Amino acid sequence: MMDIQNRRVQILLFVAGLAILSMTAEKCRQLVGEESSSKSGKFTWINCFDMGSGTLACAAKEGMKLYVYNLRAAHVENTRHKAIENALNEALSGGLSVSAATKQAQKEGAKAAKLASRQAKRIIGPILSSGWDFFEALYYGGSIIEGCMRGAGTLVGAYIGGFQGEQRLGRLGYLSGSHLGSWFGGRVGLMFYDIINGAQYLMNVASSSQEDYESSETSYITSEDMYNSEN
Repeated sequence: MMDIQNRRVQILLFVAGLAILSMTAEKCRQLVGEESSSKSGKFTWINCFDMGSGTLACAAKEGMKLYVYNLRAAHVENTRHKAIENALNEALSGGLSVSAATKQAQKEGAKAAKLASRQAKRIIGPILSSGWDFFEALYYGGSIIEGCMRGAGTLVGAYIGGFQGEQRLGRLGYLSGSHLGSWFGGRVGLMFYDIINGAQYLMNVASSSQEDYESSETSYITSEDMYNSEN
């Protein structure tokens, strides 16, 4: 019996599950055809200069970056003010002079701002990657659902990859892990999109077959009744 807690077993199960997921998604893409399957995954920075939807997608991405960076700046500033206020109150209650307390509070505020800025960077990266993949899917003619699923996969992959990489290699591991995780997560999101499309296609085919069977059965009964009435 396999030990699920063993790391090698976990990696083996992960690779096997990914291979099955990939093959299933490929079969579903062949089943529904090119028009209904996922269309994103080919966007490059050159498309930003096509003066059309590519330029619009890039503008949307940059606008989102500006918005998120504003949120980050507001968060860092708010954290700094709170740290200064708390440190100042503690220093004054500890008997320090106003000038010494203010100087110490400024140092604590700078430390808190630096920590908040570092934490905000780890939030901004995955959000920007997710948003970029969402607009990339729309640019290539994909549906909003495709964009959402790819973006969600990118977001989760970037967070997991960044966390795992940071645990092992620090900052370098975070950067490489988040980039690889975002790419990998986006592809997994597209796989799930194609599988859902394939399942929906099979359900529609089964429903149509059932309706055709009921219609032909009704036609047969009607013609049989007409034949009996004529005799």
